[in-house]
Amino acid sequence: MKGLQSLLQWLFMRVEGVFNAAFGDRLNPLYHLGAISFFLFWVVGVSGLYLYAFFETGVAEAYSSVQALTHGQWFAGGIMRSVHRYASDAMVITMLIHMVRHFAFDRFRGFRWFSWITGVALIWLVYTSGINGYMLPWDKLAQFVIVASFEWVDWLPTFGGTLMRNFIHPGSVGDRFFSLLSFVHIGLPLLVLLLMWVHVQRVPKARTTPPRPIVWSLVGTLLALSLVQPVLSQGGAADLGVAAQDLKLDWFYLALLPLVNDWPLGRVWALAAGGTALLLLVPLWPPRFARHKKAEQHMVVHGANGFQAQVLAREGETLLEAGLRAGLALPYECRNGACAVCICSVEQGSVSHRPYQQRALPDALKAQGKALMCCAVPNGDVVIDVEGLEAATTTQQLHIGRVVALERLSEDVMRVRLALPEEGPLAFTAGQYINIVLEDGARRAFSFANPPHQNDVIELHVRRIPGGRFTGHVFDGMRLGDTVRFEGPLGSFVLQDGDRPILFVAGATGFAPVKSIIEDAFHRGIHRPMRLYWGVRRRQDLYMLDLAERWQRDHPQFTVVPVLSEPRLEDDWHGRTGLVHEAMLADADNLSGQEVYVCGSVKMVEAAVPAFMDHGLADGACYTDAFLPSPSVT
Repeated sequence: MKGLQSLLQWLFMRVEGVFNAAFGDRLNPLYHLGAISFFLFWVVGVSGLYLYAFFETGVAEAYSSVQALTHGQWFAGGIMRSVHRYASDAMVITMLIHMVRHFAFDRFRGFRWFSWITGVALIWLVYTSGINGYMLPWDKLAQFVIVASFEWVDWLPTFGGTLMRNFIHPGSVGDRFFSLLSFVHIGLPLLVLLLMWVHVQRVPKARTTPPRPIVWSLVGTLLALSLVQPVLSQGGAADLGVAAQDLKLDWFYLALLPLVNDWPLGRVWALAAGGTALLLLVPLWPPRFARHKKAEQHMVVHGANGFQAQVLAREGETLLEAGLRAGLALPYECRNGACAVCICSVEQGSVSHRPYQQRALPDALKAQGKALMCCAVPNGDVVIDVEGLEAATTTQQLHIGRVVALERLSEDVMRVRLALPEEGPLAFTAGQYINIVLEDGARRAFSFANPPHQNDVIELHVRRIPGGRFTGHVFDGMRLGDTVRFEGPLGSFVLQDGDRPILFVAGATGFAPVKSIIEDAFHRGIHRPMRLYWGVRRRQDLYMLDLAERWQRDHPQFTVVPVLSEPRLEDDWHGRTGLVHEAMLADADNLSGQEVYVCGSVKMVEAAVPAFMDHGLADGACYTDAFLPSPSVT
């Protein structure tokens, strides 16, 4: 069992890595399998209700009503029938992958046994409902499904052959039987929905709706399949006097039924019952002979401004699960060790990490005591620190900003200025950010680019992301006077007190919070040496270099070093080239005694921080603000 789990973990981690590279960790479908299953259930339910509105439950009318749906109104009924079939198949696939993934990562023991057991029951209910659905069109495939299913059930001693008497000749099947089949096909999905709700009750903050891009991708795929390969009845109307042959089976639902013809019925029951029993007993394997219950672990969570909370973590529970169950608004996104949103510092005690993507927690950060809350399980009592937790635990006030200025700073960077006409200036600390709240509740983070003493308006630097919902709107649809909802201020990427020289490393629009921090430092009369390394691809991406050069002229303690990674001949560039953090290390090989602030993409931060540590930067002297591109619309 351990070997099988290790093999599956290896496989899943590599597939997840490929999907993260292709879609981004926020849109990786493997991180939303449960939510996708929920969505597919609603697709099956809505399409099923439409089909049922035109379906005739009589034996003589069932086949003809389905044919009329499929061909008489193919633009609606035919497509709906196909969508109903393909969404049902997809739901089986996502549920099975979801179960295999939880088995691979050992997420079925302890308090999770309840979700595992209800998941096994859910799969059987979905299978039963799907098999029942194949009986309703009353074509040759329905005939085969009905005869094989009832023959299989009839083997049980309770029935003793009484069920198959109803299918000896064509006249033995009446309208009442079809009414019963229809009733069952309505009742079983209601039980599925109820059990799905029960299934997620042990999962704190369980998501039951996938991100909108995944929703539209699923809908588009189902429609495309329905148009390219429409679902049709097979072999004409059912005739119990003639055996059904040459059928194309739905192997996602009907895989066991051919065995009814080829195997002894008892063996088919042994296969189904044995497989189910094995799944139900998995949480108990290997057997535990000690009957004492392991004590809960005490977890102390520190946040900003002295915030502290005490939480009890159950056996096998991750830091994130324990905190969310206790009502803490801990930061998280993927919940699978890929996005690094839930990173924390382990101040006391130790944790064991479940498998995670290396890019989310490089070894250099792990050596500093950093941990991913979604993958870290406490080995005993622990104390952790979560940046900005105090702000996250209180309900964020929703602000309404009005767009008062739009200025294109470069080809793909827009300066957006927001005013709060109803509230007045917003108090914040240099380096913090706000969350723009979109119509569907999704959030996009942007740092304050203006210093706190110039807070009559909020200045944001928005870089266009190909396919980005909000950034695309900023460039193509936003107008003066538009309103923007946002939460904040948030974050703890702020200048620390001290007297050490400061090194700033900014990538692209990572310049925005650095600008706020530097202008605030000038305003407060801070004279610590400051050196800014600003890395971009092209000369045109240095969208406010003239301002940084003016700082350099006006403030002797400040220096700016622009770095291009992909200069072109037309840039006529004679300055530094290459990766920005390597340019800094070329100037300061030994970083001991320095204080470093890094703001840019996750990839840049992942490359820079370990290199800084290898060059003598002290623990606790590096402050980072890594940003992720917003999901694209697909």
